[in-house]
This record gives sequence, C-alpha cells and structure tokens, in this order.
Amino acid sequence: MGRAEERRARQRGGRRAAPKGRRSSGAAGKGGIRRLFTWKKILGTFLGLCLLGMGAFIVLYMVIDIPKGNADAKWQSNVYKYSDGSLLGRTGDRNREIVDLAEVPKPVQKTFVAAENKTFYKDAGVDLKGTARGLLNTVTGKGAQGGSTITQQYVKNYYLTQEQTVSRKLKELVISLKLDREKSKDYILAGYINTSYYGRGAYGIQAAAQAYYREDAKDLSVAKGAYLAALLQAPNQYDWAIASDTGKKLVKARWNYVLDNMVKQGWLSESERQGLTFPVPEEPKADPSLGGQTGYLVKAANAALEKQLVAQGTAEDAKQAEAMVDQGGWTVTLNIDKKKQAALEKSVRQQLDSKLDPAKRKVDGDVQAGAASVNPKTGAVVAMYGGRDYLKHYVNNATRTDYQPASTFKPVILAAALEGQAKTQDGTPIRANTVYDGTSKRPVVDNGAKVGFAPENEDDTDYGKVTVQTAMNKSINSVFAQMGVDVGMPEVMKVAGELGMDTKGLQAVPAQTLGTMGASPLQMAGVYATLDNHGRKVTPTLLKSVEHNSRTVTIPDAVGDQVISREAADSVTSVLTGVVDDGTAQKSVRRNPQRDGQQVAGKTGTSDNNKSAWFTGYTPKLVTSVGLFGEDAKTHAQVPMYKAAGEPRINGGDFPAQIWAAYTFGVMGEVSKFDLDTEQGAAVQPTWTPTPSRTPTEEPSQEPTTKEPSSSPPPTSEKPSSSPPPSPSTTSPTASPPTAPPTTPPGDGRDPLDPLKPRDDG
Repeated sequence: MGRAEERRARQRGGRRAAPKGRRSSGAAGKGGIRRLFTWKKILGTFLGLCLLGMGAFIVLYMVIDIPKGNADAKWQSNVYKYSDGSLLGRTGDRNREIVDLAEVPKPVQKTFVAAENKTFYKDAGVDLKGTARGLLNTVTGKGAQGGSTITQQYVKNYYLTQEQTVSRKLKELVISLKLDREKSKDYILAGYINTSYYGRGAYGIQAAAQAYYREDAKDLSVAKGAYLAALLQAPNQYDWAIASDTGKKLVKARWNYVLDNMVKQGWLSESERQGLTFPVPEEPKADPSLGGQTGYLVKAANAALEKQLVAQGTAEDAKQAEAMVDQGGWTVTLNIDKKKQAALEKSVRQQLDSKLDPAKRKVDGDVQAGAASVNPKTGAVVAMYGGRDYLKHYVNNATRTDYQPASTFKPVILAAALEGQAKTQDGTPIRANTVYDGTSKRPVVDNGAKVGFAPENEDDTDYGKVTVQTAMNKSINSVFAQMGVDVGMPEVMKVAGELGMDTKGLQAVPAQTLGTMGASPLQMAGVYATLDNHGRKVTPTLLKSVEHNSRTVTIPDAVGDQVISREAADSVTSVLTGVVDDGTAQKSVRRNPQRDGQQVAGKTGTSDNNKSAWFTGYTPKLVTSVGLFGEDAKTHAQVPMYKAAGEPRINGGDFPAQIWAAYTFGVMGEVSKFDLDTEQGAAVQPTWTPTPSRTPTEEPSQEPTTKEPSSSPPPTSEKPSSSPPPSPSTTSPTASPPTAPPTTPPGDGRDPLDPLKPRDDG
C-alpha cells in the first residue's frame, strides 16, 4: 500500500491491514473469546436457564400432589443382636397421641413458632434460600444445613422420609407450597407438633408432655412448652436426664432463645419473661423391655448408629439421624459377646453389689459402677456395664464423661515423654529408671522457675528420690506433675487426644496431670487398648453390622494408624506391669488365685475427694476399664464415697480392681504374655522401691519386689536418702542398687513376703 492509499484509509477511519504472516495470534484469540462470551450471550444463557428451571418447577408443581400421610404406615421395629446373632432386644412401639390444637394453650403453641420459624404466620410455607442451600449441600456432599420452615419440617416428618436426596428436597418444596395454599396455618402447626419426635420415645406434644412432665399438653406452662420446643433441635442431646454438662448449657441457651423470641414477637411480656425459671423435667420412664443392661446397650448402639449416619452423609444432622433410627426397620448386630457380658455383670454383682447395703449406710446407695471391655486387636466392645438397671438409672456409666479419670491418666504422661524423647529439667532422658523427687507438695518448676503448682501426694506422703517405675507403681502425684512440665503440657494433651481421650477445649495446664478432665470407662479402655496394640490407634466400636431395607451403613475400621511408636507404647505397658506386681493393684490383681501366671498391665486411680475410683487394666487379648462413681441417688450430684461398704475410702485398687480381676481372669482363656519391644520397665528389668519418710497406716515401710517368671532377672531393692535431691526435679542414681534376695514370682500361689495393703493413689 502506497502513501496515498494509507492517507485515504486514515481519512476513512480505517487501518492498514497487517500482512498475513505478521497477524497477531493473541489478538485473534482474544477476539474469538470476546465473540464467544459476549454479555448478550451470557445474559441470554442465564435467562434461558432461569426459564428452563421455572418450566421444570411448573411441571413438578403440576405432577406432584400432596400424598397421604405415611409416617405411621412405615413404622417398624428395630432388632438388636449379640455378636453371635442371638437376640438382645427389640424396640418399636410408637408412643403417640394426637391432640387438637385447641387443647394446647395458645402461648405454648407460640413457643414452637418462636423456636423454629418466627415468620411462620406470614411466609408461604418455604424458605427458598435455606432450601437452595440445602440442595447445593446435598449435591456437593457437604451435609448438614438448617433453615427449613415449620411447614417443610411437617411435610418431611409426615408425608415424606428423612432421606437426604435432591428428589426428596424438591418434593418437600413443592408439597410445602401446595400445603400452605390448601391448609390453614393452624392445621399445619397442629400436624407439626403432633408428628415431631421429642426423645424418650415420644411422638407428638401430648406424649412429650407426659414423658417429661407427667401432665397433659393442655396443662403445660409457657416455660415447659419452651423446653419441649427447644428439644426438637436435638432431642437426645437436650434430654436433661442424660445430657452432659455441655448439653445442659445448650438446652438452657435454646430455652432462653425461645422465650426471648416470644418477647420480640409480642407474644410474651417482658415482665412475664423475667418471672420464668427453667423447668427441670421429671426422670424418664423407660420401656420395660429395656430393663437391666439391655437398655444401656440398645441406647449406646443407637447413638453409635446415629453418629455414623451423620458421618457418612446419610443424615444431615444429629436430629435427623435420631429420627431415622427411631423410624425403625433396623437390624443392629453388636460386638457384645454374650458370655463376656454375662461374666461382667456377674462380677459387678459379686464383687460390689453384694457388699453394699443402702439400708445400713446411706452412702452405699450413691455408688455407681460402669465398665467397658475391648478387644485390643479389633477394637470390638465385647462387654459393657452401664449400671444396675436402665429402668432405675438412665445414665450409662460406661459412656458418661463427667467424672475424673484421676491417676489412670498418668500412663498418658509417660507415653508422651517416651514418644517425644523428653528430658528432665537437668537434661536426663526420661525413662523407667530416671529418678525424680517424690516429695509431697513439691513445687513444680520450669527452667528454674516455679509454675505455681505443688500437688499433694496421697495422704501427703513424702517418698524422696524414686524412679519413674516406682512413681507409677505408687502413683506419686508430685513426680508426674513435674514430668508433665518436663514434657510440655501441650504435647501431653496432644498425645492424650491421639490415644483417644476427648481433649477438645481443655487447657494444657499442669493440673491436668492429676487426671482432672472428664473421661468415660469406654474412652479409657480405648486409650489403654492403643497401648496394648503397640501404639496403633484403637477406637472402641460397639457396632458389628447394620442392616436396613433402604439404607446402607458402613462400619469404619476400628484399628487405625500408628499414633505413637511401638517402643513408646510397649515401654508404658512394661512399666504398668509393675503397678500390678509391686504397686497399688497387687492386692486385688496380683494375688488373685485365678490369675494363673497371666501377665497383666494396668493402673489404678482415685479422684479428689473420693468421688471416683478406677482400675483400667489389660492382658494381650483384653482391655477393661472399671470405674466407680459417687452420685447422689436423688439429686444426681457428684458426692464422695467415703465409708461405702464399710471401707474408710474407695480406692482404685479395691472394688474396681476386684471387679476387673474376677471378670478378666474368668474369661481370659489361655494364659498369655506381652510381646514387648522395649528394654525398660518392670516387665523386663528389676525395680526398686524406696521407703516413704512417713509411712501410712495401711502400707509397710518396704514392699517386696517381684518379676514376671519369664522375663525378669532377680529383683533388687534400694533405700534412697529421704532428703531432697540437688536438682529441684530430678537426679541420676550414682550407684547400682544392692541386690536383694529374690522373691517368689507372682501367680504361683505362694508369697513368703506378705505386706499389708499398698497405698492407693489420688
């Protein structure tokens, strides 16, 4: 193109075309994209999709009719079986009585609206935003979401199912819209409060009023109605009779939320609101078929099933999962071994109940027992003791977490020390033979500074220099408090969580070394099962299999990954054999005539003010945790167990260890030994026991040292100086302890050195 042509092109507003070989490919690409995604095309696509969605919804609205109520028609029983397939129990009678809305006081009606759907009287029956969010979560597999209106919840309860599917949610939306147009708000509200599940097997407000307050719905007060309305969010968690401390706080908060909403809506005056107090419900009346241990096992199985339904996405939340289980049609096979279960129940009766006399001693009526027994190789819960009778004591003592595990927590501290290869304040590696200062009330130090914690040993006994092995045998608080700081309390709590304790929300402070957190026998059985399984995580599992005609439930593997090294786990096990053979458990376990040479590891525990006492012990094949809990028979408050059964104090080495021994040695089968990968601890080397500077009346100045017949060299004994060591926390022994005459190995029925009862721990 010449200059004249270029000038004419510019005058025409054009541009000279670039040569074909020099045309920019990027420019062409961008132009192509712009042509493909113009704002007109995007807007057109969006409008088209909207029209398509609207059309699809119109079709759904035309083809979907309000079905007949089918909730009762689909009701079936649940069947529960032992691990061998034999029948454990059956549930399924629906407790429901329909009442007219006119029989429910107007203010009580409003409590449900205030709790679930404040715009109920104004909306069209659906929450489009909440439904859209629910559909999106269902498609993407994110699970739980809230926001359904009362109308939608009623439709789901009565006309549909609890399935978490897109089709069910779409049907729920359409039916809710139609129902809101065809029926009055009073009709829908009546249906909602008459079909909802309130817990305790109660469907509908009339059954709930009777179950929780022993009165008819027509007699309910606003305060009681608000509690029943609050229950609908989480019936099992919010049932006051079985709620945890957290659950009680949550339901009280929910109760306050309901009443505050009523004030905001003008349905309750501020003065009336201020005059209301929380109405504590009556104790539950359980199904007679759930008497004895059956109720504890069935309810624990239901809780495990509900948790799994949520975990695998079948249920949106705990409330829906509970409704699914209660709907029926489940065949649940438990891991419970029928013979072991019977043996555990028998052991509690013979070793504890036969020695309690509430008519003679009031405190005897306050003693509650709980126990859980686990196979450490599979995680199966083979036996569980929840209490004397589910119909008389609703709370499962095997799964309750409101009592302190006390000194049964000490092995966790040692496990953290060994796993982290921790050292004492003076740089000595922490091992079974490391020496600590066992002086009572000795201030705990960190890098030379006192941390403001100086725990007292049981009976304020001073032990002077002791090895970690001896400290575990005698459960010396001052040693393990210092060890916790040496390891680092955050690390201790981290290992506790990895082993299976619930440490969420707990502060990593030295006081936790005394086992001041809450724990259940089932949790502690899991912790010790992980130690028994050489550090591979064992999660106690009650469910063996679950069958249903329309749902599939997968039972997760109870044995998980390696959470601490085998050497650390085996070293703790080795140390814990000393508690049985030379420590606080020897009277009840070591000398039991049924032991027959069986190798045992375990730990006793007695909490502050004797409100709980524990023994958690294990063999290579079986782990069992037994707890005794002081609970006021009327108020259910935690109380001391002093003088129960005529004893000055209930220690972990007494009734809990006796129950454990009678049960374990009765079902253990062939005698077995631990396969330990360690070179430390009582199972593989001698231990030495010091002389306390102040000897309690129930304990001799020196105990015999024992060993397992198969693995220990002749035991030794040493009396260290009772004066404090140079270091505020630890010191290393400067010479080998002198050799003492060998004692008779445990388990052969002979004990030439028969000391008095060893002291128990605090």
